[in-house]
Amino acid sequence: MKFTDNPKYAGNIILKKTFEFAVDIVNFSERLDVIRKYTISKQILRSGTSIGANIKESQNAESRKDFIHKLKIAAKEADELEFWLYLCNEVKTYPNTDELILKLIEIKKLLNKIISSSKNNLNR
Repeated sequence: MKFTDNPKYAGNIILKKTFEFAVDIVNFSERLDVIRKYTISKQILRSGTSIGANIKESQNAESRKDFIHKLKIAAKEADELEFWLYLCNEVKTYPNTDELILKLIEIKKLLNKIISSSKNNLNR
């Protein structure tokens, strides 16, 4: 069974988007490995897949505060990944990352909205 076919996650847009994004990151990282860009490839793979993993982990948080904390970790990983993707675009020997950056920006917006609304609910 595929992650995206699991009915448990069907209505969870952020989980679905970050999982699909992680697949894109794995594929991009493998492209970098083919052209021997191992160091940046590992950084991108680690931070890019960590976003969805932390969001998935947040689904089992022990409290609202723990939920927010795990989402903040995902947001930090997204910021780190953004750095690596922009770096790739600046170095001529790396493939373009514009498509990944656009997807990442969408994920970051969703993530920030979830964090913000969760904080508002925490303070009520």
